[in-house]
Amino acid sequence: MIEERAYWLAWAKISGLGPIALQKLKEEFKTLARAWTATSTELGHISGFGHQTIKKIVEERSRMNPEELLKEHIEKNPNFWTPADPDYPRLLQEIPTPPPLLYYRGIVDPQEIQGITPTVGIVGTRNPSEYGRRWTRKITRILAKSGFTIVSGLAAGIDTEAHSTCIQIGGRTIAVFGNGVDMVYPRENKSLAEQVVKHGLAVSEYPAGTKPNSRHFPQRNRIIAGLSRAVLIMEAPQKSGALITANIANEFGRDVYVLPARLDDQKSHGCLQLISKGAEVIPITMDRLLEMLGAMPPLEIDVGESLEKSSLVEEKNQTLIPDLEPMLAEILQHISTEPMVLDLIIQKTGLSSGEVSSSLLQLELLGLVTQLPGMRYQKN
Repeated sequence: MIEERAYWLAWAKISGLGPIALQKLKEEFKTLARAWTATSTELGHISGFGHQTIKKIVEERSRMNPEELLKEHIEKNPNFWTPADPDYPRLLQEIPTPPPLLYYRGIVDPQEIQGITPTVGIVGTRNPSEYGRRWTRKITRILAKSGFTIVSGLAAGIDTEAHSTCIQIGGRTIAVFGNGVDMVYPRENKSLAEQVVKHGLAVSEYPAGTKPNSRHFPQRNRIIAGLSRAVLIMEAPQKSGALITANIANEFGRDVYVLPARLDDQKSHGCLQLISKGAEVIPITMDRLLEMLGAMPPLEIDVGESLEKSSLVEEKNQTLIPDLEPMLAEILQHISTEPMVLDLIIQKTGLSSGEVSSSLLQLELLGLVTQLPGMRYQKN
């Protein structure tokens, strides 16, 4: 095991080889120790390994001693996993691009590592509205109290709300860094990062001393998605990094849920885009969300200590209805939970058929209304 661990480190140090290449080496040679002694001809059998790549491998590995490299590396980075280690997170083993090296700080939870404890990623814009912040806090509280570990990226905005809320109520959280775990970005989250390490776990595929780099964050996002059974996008504009996390999560076969919002709110245009592509809308009640995430029964919550002064029942059954435009709100008010024909809705609202049809489509995209056969609609 120690030998294989050394070779994961050595292969990761060869320039130009990423997680996919290392997975190909493991599939071809069964172990990376065996791959280390492979000839140029044998390496040439691997798809995507061209002449220049093979030449670089042969040159760079001739200057390395994997066992000595491991000893030196541990001096600066005592806590890290490779896919050869029994403590390497099981959920990351399932993705096509597992980090060859995963550094960590904090408290390791064996049940979490084995994938027994349910994990949910919560991400979104760095500049959320009060609506986005409020619902991030509410949903994080319910999930954390129901036994979920909350995974996020320690970024400003939605990530910060998710981590801090989880810690405030004594929940468990994992922060995935886009730099070394010995550094904090953004700087204003230094205190939060210390709390994460004290009560949860910080992880990164970058060694100690690695500074933040814009190229690192898309890679960081795949780890957030990989560590999560499902990912919740709370609020995201069209160019948000949270959309990268959502798309990667979809590729990994993880469920993606989106917080509904106003159609004219640019902070949520990315969320609406995800909905149009098939992402699930976060369901109307917290009971339904927990059911969809496969949650255990909710734990009893000390309302006075951590939650807003509303009962858990009220919190769980609070309807996740966004701040709607006046016309949308009026139409929704006239729609029943029982099927209604389009003509009746037009009659009740006093609006034109075009206005009602357009609004119903928007409400359907937001997950607030369902269209049934025969031009009938009902409130969800």
